[in-house]
Amino acid sequence: MESTEIFKKVRKIEIKTRGLSNHIFSGQYHSAFKGRGMTFSEVREYEYGDDIRNIDWNVTARFNKPFVKIFEEEREMTVMLLIDVSASNDFGSRQQSKRDLTAELAAVLAFSAIQNNDKVGVIFFSSKIEKFIPPKKGSTHILRIIREIVDFKPEENGTDIGEGLRFLTSAIKRRTTAFLISDFMTAKDFEQELRIAANKHDLVALRITDRREMEIPKVGLVKFKDAETGREKWVDTSSRAWHDAYLQMIQRESLALNRLFTMQGIDNTLIYTDEDYVKPLMQLFKKRESRR
Repeated sequence: MESTEIFKKVRKIEIKTRGLSNHIFSGQYHSAFKGRGMTFSEVREYEYGDDIRNIDWNVTARFNKPFVKIFEEEREMTVMLLIDVSASNDFGSRQQSKRDLTAELAAVLAFSAIQNNDKVGVIFFSSKIEKFIPPKKGSTHILRIIREIVDFKPEENGTDIGEGLRFLTSAIKRRTTAFLISDFMTAKDFEQELRIAANKHDLVALRITDRREMEIPKVGLVKFKDAETGREKWVDTSSRAWHDAYLQMIQRESLALNRLFTMQGIDNTLIYTDEDYVKPLMQLFKKRESRR
């Protein structure tokens, strides 16, 4: 992609997503993802109703009467975007590709984060870690992230979600809010890595999909090619038996994924390339806010 074309695309995404962040998402984002960590503020004398677990025993012993530690919520967070850049994300049958949708979602989340004075970092992964952008603040940093997503050329085509999660767990020591953005099209198991990452961080999954991947039209004999493995296969899309088997496979994989997220307590949402992503994101934010 030419540099002028990249600039135009980045600028278009910036204008759209910054506006959405300013007018729609920033307040909801703050309520749903505001800092959950607690930092020590001061000590004061114990009052009826205080949690006895917060008693400062050293100060209590020194003054011979109970004192409790007072904590305040950390307002500054670190937000990590785990972005699947495997070949399957280049697919898009209608308005935009999964990669284009991912760029917009990442931009909305990033602009919302910097309005909340949060740092934002990115992990690009395919079947390996393709690139790591350490967390920083500022609009310039966010524009760099968008530019990278728009023009990034991965070295590998495959998908290993577990590898991305392992890197997050090892590289980011402090608890963070991490958005895993992927179409989750992978044959590799990542349940263990997901469980470990979810125990350490506040993990949120955004599942990107194209409707044509779920509803294949009956147009006769078609040659399909797997973008990640390169394997090709002829399929009779007019076959009722094939359609039924394909639909059952899609439903089975979707149920297994939802079950996995539920077991690990991971908030998630499904976002289609041909639909407005504002509604599913707002529903996700409000669901989280209602539990706080």
